[in-house]
Amino acid sequence: MQKVQTSLRIEEKSLKEAKEILSNLGLNFSEAVNMFAAMIVQEGGLPFDVKVLDYPKISYEEAQKKIQNSIDNMTITSGKDADSFFKELLD
Repeated sequence: MQKVQTSLRIEEKSLKEAKEILSNLGLNFSEAVNMFAAMIVQEGGLPFDVKVLDYPKISYEEAQKKIQNSIDNMTITSGKDADSFFKELLD
């Protein structure tokens, strides 16, 4: 398979540390990037989960139920009805 040259921007410290780790694994940075690209193709996406830690793990349907439940259980503890509000505003 034909190889192409590309370039990327990466933090200098990260690159240095990554190269050192890869060297201990018997790989160079280019080989690791090729492995990463191959895994993206094989997996049809990133070969690892991308997620926000501590994010609530509920389904869309569960979230909708929670929202509807909150709406259903709302109680008005202060304020005025619309007619009183606008009457007072316009007088």
